[in-house]
Amino acid sequence: MAGDSCLFCRIVRGAVPAAVVYHADGVTAFRDIAPQAPVHILVIPDEHIPGLTDVMRDEEPLIGRLVRVAAEVARAEGISKSGYRLIVNQGPDAGQSVPHLHIHLLGGTQLRVPLV
Repeated sequence: MAGDSCLFCRIVRGAVPAAVVYHADGVTAFRDIAPQAPVHILVIPDEHIPGLTDVMRDEEPLIGRLVRVAAEVARAEGISKSGYRLIVNQGPDAGQSVPHLHIHLLGGTQLRVPLV
């Protein structure tokens, strides 16, 4: 079962500690342990989905919910007016280090490349 070996699934279950900033409606958001910006939060589905290429048609509303939650968290973090970046890495060549779909929410400073 992916949930036993997946770091993010264990965070959702509370088996691994994390600085959770949002948890409702099948979505969890928590602070990245190696932040690349003053605000660096990961927004994930509670359900294990390895990546974007694994999203099924019936899960499309969940993807919209992830983006909506990212925007809500950006407002709560006080970065919505100055701006923020959302990034999804798909697969190891793109830098996806945990095979559980997640959106990086970055902000709190002027962002430049390279990206996460």
